[in-house]
Amino acid sequence: MRKDKKQVIGDKIHDNQIKLFLNFEPADMTSPSLHKLIKAYRGLRVDDFERFLVFFKENGLDLDGKNKYNQTFVELVKDQRNAAAYIKLIDNARD
Repeated sequence: MRKDKKQVIGDKIHDNQIKLFLNFEPADMTSPSLHKLIKAYRGLRVDDFERFLVFFKENGLDLDGKNKYNQTFVELVKDQRNAAAYIKLIDNARD
């Protein structure tokens, strides 16, 4: 890449696109809150996930929703390579 060119990775996601992750519903016994968090984690960059959490909390959703094995979002993703930044955002959202 030429030195005078800046690398751009993805376009800015608008709030309405981020809010679409609030519409996902589980097909099993997973709590709707956990399902939405997992979908957003898989589909959003860290900065966008942080914005998603604002909408998530405004909708009264639970940061500690569980699946049928009684696992929370943090428990499910903690061993994944990029999870630390997302987990930190979850912890910050609790305050």
